[in-house]
Amino acid sequence: MLYRSIANRPLALSIATVLCAAAAPAYAQTAPAPTPAPRPVPDDFHDRRVATTGEIVVTAAAGLEQLDVLAGVSVMEGDELQRNLAGQIGDVLTSLPGVSSTSFSPGASRPVLRGFSGERVRVLVDGIGTIDVSNTSADHATTIDPLTAERIEVLRGPAVLLYGSQAIGGAVNVIDKRIPQRRLDEHLHLDVIGALDTASELRQGGASLDVPVGERFVFHVDGAYSRTDDVEIPGFVLSRDLRADVLADAAEEEAEGHLDEAAELRELADTRGVLPNSATETWSANAGFAFFEGDSNLGASFGIYDTAYGVPTRPGAGHAHGEEGEEEEGGEEEGAETVSIGLRQYRADMRGRLALGDGAFSALNTRVGFSDYTHTEFEGDEVGTVFETKGIEARAVLEQNRRGGWGGSTGVQYYFRDFDAFGAEAYVPKNDTEQLAIFSLQEFDVGPVHLEVAGRYETTDVESQVVGFNRSFDTFSGALGLAYETAGGLRFGVSGSRAARAPSAEELLSNGPHIATQAFEIGDPDLTVETAWGLEGYARGALGAGTVSLAVFNSWFDDYIYLAETGGEEDGLPVFAYRQGDARYFGVEGEISYPLVQSDGFTLRADLRGDYVRASLSDGTPLPRIPPLRLLGALEAGTGPFDVRGEVQWFSAQDRVAPFETPTDGFTHVNASIAWKPLAGSSNLTLLAQVDNVFDSEVRRHASFTKDFVPLAGRNFKLSLRASF
Repeated sequence: MLYRSIANRPLALSIATVLCAAAAPAYAQTAPAPTPAPRPVPDDFHDRRVATTGEIVVTAAAGLEQLDVLAGVSVMEGDELQRNLAGQIGDVLTSLPGVSSTSFSPGASRPVLRGFSGERVRVLVDGIGTIDVSNTSADHATTIDPLTAERIEVLRGPAVLLYGSQAIGGAVNVIDKRIPQRRLDEHLHLDVIGALDTASELRQGGASLDVPVGERFVFHVDGAYSRTDDVEIPGFVLSRDLRADVLADAAEEEAEGHLDEAAELRELADTRGVLPNSATETWSANAGFAFFEGDSNLGASFGIYDTAYGVPTRPGAGHAHGEEGEEEEGGEEEGAETVSIGLRQYRADMRGRLALGDGAFSALNTRVGFSDYTHTEFEGDEVGTVFETKGIEARAVLEQNRRGGWGGSTGVQYYFRDFDAFGAEAYVPKNDTEQLAIFSLQEFDVGPVHLEVAGRYETTDVESQVVGFNRSFDTFSGALGLAYETAGGLRFGVSGSRAARAPSAEELLSNGPHIATQAFEIGDPDLTVETAWGLEGYARGALGAGTVSLAVFNSWFDDYIYLAETGGEEDGLPVFAYRQGDARYFGVEGEISYPLVQSDGFTLRADLRGDYVRASLSDGTPLPRIPPLRLLGALEAGTGPFDVRGEVQWFSAQDRVAPFETPTDGFTHVNASIAWKPLAGSSNLTLLAQVDNVFDSEVRRHASFTKDFVPLAGRNFKLSLRASF
């Protein structure tokens, strides 16, 4: 249990106590309710909830403001967020430059930034990690309901400086309203959202309510529910190459006289139109409050996130944990049952801001998050594997008053995770991870020249008493950025960085079958710290009446940690081992938005976006699951209450693949939408009708482990409503 573990760590208790006390005179934290016994996933998946977005203004997080020179930043909010909403945060952001998604299944999808994923991309809630196990495996969902988001910030580059070594490739920061952001000057504030679609029979809806009590208190509550059926897809479930392999196996079975087996394989190869076992259902609920006194505030919240979703299985891949001899001749393969996942997270959060006046420091910002998480993988109706995580993350940041062109912030961050897994596929032993870091970012303005300097020291302890493992890692990361801003608002800059990451418990201690990736994974307890030297040049800002953001980047890794196939086999699965070697990432990304026509009552705007990443080991071997070249072009016309948008996104084929990795065909994705705001002069009510994948193209993301048997949805008609009162 987390409480027992932390009780043995006086440092953890001291830091959490100081952070809470610093933000306000008193703070009492109530432990979340105990996690119930894992529940079976309902057979029909027909029940769940979804939450809300709204119009309460949210102040940009410190990371967004302070990393403007050192890291590329994109923000998704408002109509753009409504148009791109999906069940998992990874799929919400894929239209942004440099962002792809793992797209493991409709119920589990994590962001991929500049080709980085997993342990190199942090997903945050208002600056604090999700404290789940989505980093452990691609089939594990992220515990964020995108429909509760006010805005989503994507930070590319050395976000590690502010948010931890797991952000060596970037970070995604979701800002919601579970702790109210500002005082209310109205009797109450209500946000509602709902949506329907045709490709998955989506039905979702939710509401968010903020109520002021007196002049200083604001209370918040929200609830959300979402349900989807199996996803409709164009063409066959299996990719062309995998389907050919299955048909070849069918012919071989037929030649050997196994007619029933041959018929089953042909039926599998000919499955089309619907992706089996891809239904989802999710509900979430949050309650919180905030107390405001002048420029200071203190707030807390408690929430529950619950989801159940199917896990499509690779054809012919049974779970390999059975003992030899369990499969009888002519019998079914052990573990061939349908696999589904049910998970629940209880989460408590605290946020505080203590205004410090006009001295050296302007404010002390504190943030604490606690999570109690259970994730159960079911094989049919039987429990297969259970993952449990309890963790706490806390940070305190002192903001400096700007004097003579000099400003900045300095902070401390603490993280502890107690991880346990038990069952048939518990391939990682019970372990604890503890991190403590100090960091600082300083800014200097000299006329039109802006300089940023940042540094972070972090110490990480990984311990597993079960296997007698205990190691500590010390890392230092730093960055220097220089920018020049023209009179017209266009900024040119260059930044250099050195980022370091300690190996994770999964990379160090894995030893067993990992069915999600169809591999028997073996960690290396002798892994050392991974470091990356980075260089980036960019141009961002105003371009006449439009905006532009262009970047070219290069990262050179020493002791890059990666999974490599060994050629061996264990439990019927190919053996993959964690190894280290030098690697290089090179990429370009850009976005231009420009008004072609601008007059009273009518605007026609063009958007152009694109990105490209090339990643290899030092010997030239391509790294796996690197997204291909992508280009997007869009036209958006606004007239009165209507906004009409059409966009075409082109993906090249990816045939530069790692050993044993299959190539991915290119495709073109066409989307169209029309937004209606019936309230004159207000965006408080938006009705959005859209068609995604207009031409019903077959779409497979190369960054996905499951791309060969999990295509994305076909043509999809969607209707959504967002309102704020």
